[in-house]
Amino acid sequence: MTDWPAGEVRPVPVEALGESYRRYRLPDMAGDRAMARSLVHYGQLAPIVVWLPEEMPEVVDGFKRLAAARLVGWSSLSARRLVADARTAKAAIYGLNRVGRPTREWEEAWLVHALVREDHLTQVEVAELLGRHKSWVCRRLALVEKLASEAKDDLRLGLLSATLARSLVRLPAGNQPAMLTAARRDSLTNAEVSSVIDVFLNTIGQEQRVYVLAQPREALRQASAVARPGVDPRLSKMGNWIGRQLGGLLNELARMEHWLRHRGRADVTANDQLLLRPSWEKLTRDAQTVAELAVDLISDEVPA
Repeated sequence: MTDWPAGEVRPVPVEALGESYRRYRLPDMAGDRAMARSLVHYGQLAPIVVWLPEEMPEVVDGFKRLAAARLVGWSSLSARRLVADARTAKAAIYGLNRVGRPTREWEEAWLVHALVREDHLTQVEVAELLGRHKSWVCRRLALVEKLASEAKDDLRLGLLSATLARSLVRLPAGNQPAMLTAARRDSLTNAEVSSVIDVFLNTIGQEQRVYVLAQPREALRQASAVARPGVDPRLSKMGNWIGRQLGGLLNELARMEHWLRHRGRADVTANDQLLLRPSWEKLTRDAQTVAELAVDLISDEVPA
């Protein structure tokens, strides 16, 4: 097929079309069936787009039409040749799909990940290739790299929704499989999973985390219950006040620690970093001072 001029439309046998780039698109069985009905009633209205890495034409735009053609038993499809290398072929998947059904956030993330990790482009080079800002590339890359491998596989197979995957990446990768298992076991909705993750991230200690995963709906009920502020009868009035302050402070510290450890630089722009630097420096000083005072307090001998 090397004599195929760029831009020329030709019929290509369905069995000769490669789909290695199909992995950058989310499964859409309903869309495939709708396209099959369209092919039967109206025929192929637009050619698919392929490029030739070797002799086998690889589809870069038209995966739904190819799936539909197989469903209705068509032997060939009209195709237009794109002259490209591997990098620009991936970029074309993004560019050609900005009209019609645009690529979704997860599909963009897979493309960015492939360009950075497989084609060894810098994030700046990917941004230039796709016509986006570097921060856009950074966010997409982080989305893929924070998702556990089990969840990635399920997402590619259509067994995991993009909405649920987006919620899961808020957790450390090591906790994602257990949360996914709990969500499926208890048939949690996407909204419930997001709320359970909020509760999980606010827990302190392994025992609480185990409980949230074992009883997610009960944990949600307890977290959302409106109760009057608790009073510990063993404590003085000031002791109860200190307990409430410590509880709130520890909760906020746990949230900040999780964000710094698992998101941090991926979320902060250069301008954010510049403007927030004085606050970060004050946090460092104040946290160190409070820690020293707390050590001094608890080291005092408690009277009998």
